[in-house]
This record gives sequence, C-alpha cells and structure tokens, in this order.
Amino acid sequence: MTYQEEFIHFMVRSGVLTFGDFMTKSGRKTPYFVNTGNYKTGAQAARLGDYYAACIQQHMPQGITALFGPAYKGIPLVVTAAASLYRNYGRDLPYCFNRKEVKDHGEGGDMVGYKPQDGDDIAIVEDVVTAGTAVRESIELFRRVADVNIRALFVSVDRMERGTRACTTLDELRQDYGIQVYPIVTIREIIRCLHNKPVDGKVYLDDAMRERMEEYLKIYGAE
Repeated sequence: MTYQEEFIHFMVRSGVLTFGDFMTKSGRKTPYFVNTGNYKTGAQAARLGDYYAACIQQHMPQGITALFGPAYKGIPLVVTAAASLYRNYGRDLPYCFNRKEVKDHGEGGDMVGYKPQDGDDIAIVEDVVTAGTAVRESIELFRRVADVNIRALFVSVDRMERGTRACTTLDELRQDYGIQVYPIVTIREIIRCLHNKPVDGKVYLDDAMRERMEEYLKIYGAE
C-alpha cells in the first residue's frame, strides 16, 4: 500500500474524511467532507506529520529553507511535518507560523519561530484549500516580513474543484504566484482507493456514493 492509500484509510479511521450531506463555506452541497479539526490525539498528529513529510520528501527533497504554517490549522501541521522530516529523513528544517494579531509587546512581530530572511525558500503547509484565502494572505504577509521565495504549497487533499475561474483553486495559486502545489492525495485518488473497498470491514464509498461524487464533480470539478 502506498503512503497515499495509507493516508486515505487514516483519514477515514480518524473521522476526518466522511460521506453524507454537507455544506461548504462557499454554499456548495457536497457528498463528502474533510474536517482536519477531527484530529485530536498525539498518535494521529505524529502519523499526520509522517504523511506530510513523505509528500515533502517526494516532491522537494531539497531546496527548502523553512516551513510555514498559516494560523490556525497550519500551526500544528507545520510543527508535526517538521518533526517528522527530522525523525524520518534527517532533515532539520526550521519552521514558523503567523499570529492572527500582531504582538505589540515582548519580541513583537507577525511571526513565531524561525525569522524568515531575504532570499529564503519557503514551503507552506496547509490542510485543505477551498478558496485559497489563507494562502494568499500568507503570501502577502511575507512581503512585509522578508523578500522570500514561496517555493511550494503542501496540502492534505486536493478537492479538484473550480475556484473563481475555470481552473481549480490550486491551479489559480500556481498561476497567480508561480508556486508549486502538492497535495498528499486528490479526490480522484480517494474515489479509486475507497470505491467498494472496505476499511475495517465497512464500505464507505459504494456505487451510490460514487455516483453522487461524480455528479458533484461534473458541476463543480475542474480537471
């Protein structure tokens, strides 16, 4: 089993990837939902970091100065990814994350952890990008902090849905900022992995659910 397939099973077992009737922030009625807020144990955090680290190591085995996690969900993600990169691959990358509000006492500033320097190559670690707002805000933030190169964005799932244009939100980020975007898995990989295949004896994605997901992607998807 590939690490991508293991990750899909991990999301299902963790109650992070669920199927049913949901409403996204954008008002779309979706038959599946990815809620990374359901990760809640140390064991889950450690394994989640391993999957992000595997994705980072696969696509960018070098060329990263530091990792950045956008507040709030990106904070635990960047910490566990950095720890796993060191533990599993011997890469001791510094990490940082932003404050939602600028601290005006103590050391002050926007950033916590590593202080980015001019010329740094930064990779952003996020959960699931829908509209890309947090990523765009992060890129604008860095323009106030240092003259860095945002090299890549790593996310857990690519929903492969249209953003504000005909292409996916992730493709919009690629086009607008010239950064590489790497999901651990895509929704198509999830369908292939789970369709009529049980996880711990239960089929979560049967023919009816697959049909609903395909219909959803016909309306909102962008290949």
